[in-house]
Amino acid sequence: QVQVVESGGGLVQAGGSLRLSCAASGLDVSIYGMGWFRQAPGKEREFVATIRWSDSTTGYADSVKGRFTISRENTKNTVYLQMNSLEPEDTAVYYCAAALTGGRWRLYVGNTYDYWGQGTQVTVSS
Repeated sequence: QVQVVESGGGLVQAGGSLRLSCAASGLDVSIYGMGWFRQAPGKEREFVATIRWSDSTTGYADSVKGRFTISRENTKNTVYLQMNSLEPEDTAVYYCAAALTGGRWRLYVGNTYDYWGQGTQVTVSS
């Protein structure tokens, strides 16, 4: 059974940092890429960051570029999201997802992903 599990969310003051982790297990095929999405109350889910497994090419939403960094554990199906200079607008449930297929630009789109985690809450206070 495939599982995608996020951890590392919490409450932080504006300007602070958090590091999210995500591990995908139970896969018997290779991952094409993994990504982070978020959903704030009353808003639609939005893309945050992605990393392609073959060459670690990364991509970011404009709203987090320069503040967030996505990285991967080379030997494990694990991805991290380092979030710096957090703003109240970053408050959301953050979801991790794994894609088994897709092109580079498709990793920016939610329906490309095959498996999703349950989400972890990130709250940034002003």
